[in-house]
Amino acid sequence: MLMDVVVTGIGLVSALGTLEKSWTRLLAGDSGIRQHQPFLEIEPQPLALIGTKPADLITLIRQVLADALEDANLTLPIPDCGIAIGSSRGFQGNLEQLAREGRRKKEEGRRKKEEGRKFPIADSRSPITDRQLLIPDSQFMNFLPHMGAIAAARAIGSTGPVLAPMAACATGIQSIARAVDLIRTGECQQAIAGAVEAPITPLTVAGFNRMGALANTRCYPFDEHREGFVLGEGGALFVLESAQLAKRRGAKIYGRISGFGLTNDATHANAPDLGGESAIAAVNQCLKRSNLVAVDIDFIHAHGTATDLNDRHEALLIQKLFHRGVAVSSTKGATGHTLGASGALGVAFCLMGIKHQMLPPCTGMNKPGFELDFVRCARATLVRNALCLSFGFGGQNAAIVLSGDR
Repeated sequence: MLMDVVVTGIGLVSALGTLEKSWTRLLAGDSGIRQHQPFLEIEPQPLALIGTKPADLITLIRQVLADALEDANLTLPIPDCGIAIGSSRGFQGNLEQLAREGRRKKEEGRRKKEEGRKFPIADSRSPITDRQLLIPDSQFMNFLPHMGAIAAARAIGSTGPVLAPMAACATGIQSIARAVDLIRTGECQQAIAGAVEAPITPLTVAGFNRMGALANTRCYPFDEHREGFVLGEGGALFVLESAQLAKRRGAKIYGRISGFGLTNDATHANAPDLGGESAIAAVNQCLKRSNLVAVDIDFIHAHGTATDLNDRHEALLIQKLFHRGVAVSSTKGATGHTLGASGALGVAFCLMGIKHQMLPPCTGMNKPGFELDFVRCARATLVRNALCLSFGFGGQNAAIVLSGDR
């Protein structure tokens, strides 16, 4: 029998606030989506910002990490703690800024050359070169994709394994799955897992706009008149530990990671396989590893991006695998689509649902476009097992079941 891995701490931030505030506002049907114009070169559009301007990835990681550790009642250092913290966009905003700064300096240098002005020198031996004008090596190294996870390890004083999964919108669930493996294989007894995203950058916004993936007004998951997703920022990190350790130290337990399933379509860069075979396989693997069957699932936190293809594909999958009475919701109409962090937010909301025996509403839905039991307003009900789904560009499929403690 596999070792039980439980969640003893949650740190979360979204456009709705931190964990408790996000949960309260979510149940009330609030949305953090507003019209913003963070970049002058891009027209105003709906975004789910945490503050008044785009967030910084490291700042978000530090915030949710500190909240998760405090929630779990852990003190530093934690030298043998594993880390599995992912992000699909990583430090893209910082890299874009470096590139803009490098281009500005290069253009300034060329202008000075044309004007016949003498360059300042980098040191006493050589003049500044075009290469030196671009990006300082030390800054570039700080923005490699895994450096967010490394920053978390440094913050808690861990010399244990550090993983930085990157699996598009399935990153959050994949990170949690990898952390569960670290604990079950005995590499560590505790791990910090999840995903954090700061995706509001000129390139990300322009790219998704060019694809036609973004909404013009709001995010309407599974709605008959859905128009695309709204970019959001935030993330969630979890303290995972063996149930034995958690009970020995008297930690509060939000729930168990019962099982997970991870597959890939291997078909298309930005569209799901409409046959759904790989996505179905991920859910079936997840249920099998959880020792559950479809009728055991009380709630499905759907990916629900409000794009035409995703919602149609996901609704068909749920209809095919689950009974018609299973409750379904997507919270992206409230938080926006946090890309790689969306699955981590979904896991947090599932655990809060188990803790409070409440289901969050499908904020933004006006007219359901599919025959499913959508949660239209906060619903008090028995929640023993919750399934969280994520589907990412490139065909990434991820499913995870959260259950109440035994």
